[in-house]
Amino acid sequence: MKMVVQVWLYFYCICLWRCLKFVLRKLTGRCELQRICYNTKPGARRTMKIERSLKNSKNKLLQTAVSAHQDAIEKTVDDIMTLKRINSDTNPQLGVSFQACLLQIVGYRNLTVEIEKLRREPYDADNPEHEEMLLKLWKCLRPGVPLERRITKQWCEIGFQGDDPKTDFRGMGLLGLYNLLYFAERDTAAALQVLSDSLQPKCREFTKEELSKSEWEKKKFDKAIGYSFAIVGINITDLAYNLLLSGALKTHFYNVAPEAPALHHFQQTFCYLMYEFHNFWIEEDPLDIMEFNRVRAKFHKRILKQLRNPDMALCPHFAASDNLINL
Repeated sequence: MKMVVQVWLYFYCICLWRCLKFVLRKLTGRCELQRICYNTKPGARRTMKIERSLKNSKNKLLQTAVSAHQDAIEKTVDDIMTLKRINSDTNPQLGVSFQACLLQIVGYRNLTVEIEKLRREPYDADNPEHEEMLLKLWKCLRPGVPLERRITKQWCEIGFQGDDPKTDFRGMGLLGLYNLLYFAERDTAAALQVLSDSLQPKCREFTKEELSKSEWEKKKFDKAIGYSFAIVGINITDLAYNLLLSGALKTHFYNVAPEAPALHHFQQTFCYLMYEFHNFWIEEDPLDIMEFNRVRAKFHKRILKQLRNPDMALCPHFAASDNLINL
C-alpha cells in the first residue's frame, strides 16, 4: 500500500510540475530553458538546473542532449532552439549560456569515462612509459637521492608498502600513479611537505588518565603516528573517483570549469583532497594507523557536506590550482 501511495505521489508531482511549467510559459513567454539561463547565475546552480530539465523532458531531443557527442553540441543547441521556437537574433546570449552548460554536462560524462579507463588500466612493469612515470615520481619526492635499483625497500621512503610499487596500484590502476605524479610535479613543495609530515607528523601529548595502562605503555614509546604517503594517495584517489562517479563533484566542476571538465580538473581536485586530508588527519590526531578508515569516513562526510552547497568550489590554495577559474 505504501508503495502504491509513493508511485501515485510521484506521478501526481510530475503532472503538477508540467502544469506549472505550462502556466509559466504562458505568463512569461519563455520556456523553462530560457527562464533558467536568464534567472540563474552561471556555474553549478544554472548547469544542474539545465541538466535536470533536459533529463525530465518528454521530448527525445532534449533527453538525449545530455549524452550528445562533444563535437555535436553546437548543432544540438541550434536544434533545441529551433524546437522551442527561440529566435537566436533576439536571444543571442541564450545560445552561448546554454551551450556552456551543455559542454559542462557532456564534459563531466566524458571525464567519468576517461577516469574509469585509467582506473581499469593496470600498471605494467614492462611498459617503458609506466616505468618512466614511476621513476619520475621518485625523483620528485626524493630529489638528490638515487634509487639503488628498480625493486628495493627504498620505495617505502615515499609510502609504498613493499619493494615493488606496482603491487600497490592494483586497486586504482594507472589513475593512482597519474594523481601522485601530478601532485609531485605541479606542486612539489606542498607534496614534499605532506610527505615529510606523514613520516613525522605532529603528535599531541597524552596523560596517563586519557589512556589505558596498555595504551600508555605502548604510546609512550611512539615518536610519531604517521601514514604511508603513496598508499594514502592511492586511497584518496579512490575517494575522488567515487565522488566523481556519484555525481557529487558536479558542484565543484561546474563552478570551476567554464566549459568541459578535463582530466587536470580531476587531478587538481585530488591535490586538494590530499592536502586537506593531511590537515584533517593531524587535527583528528588518531592513536595509530588502525584508525585510518574512521578518519577517512569522517573526512568523506565533510567533503560531501561542502559539495551540497551549489556555490562550492574545492579550490586548493597552492600552485597546482593556479589556473582554476571560479565562476
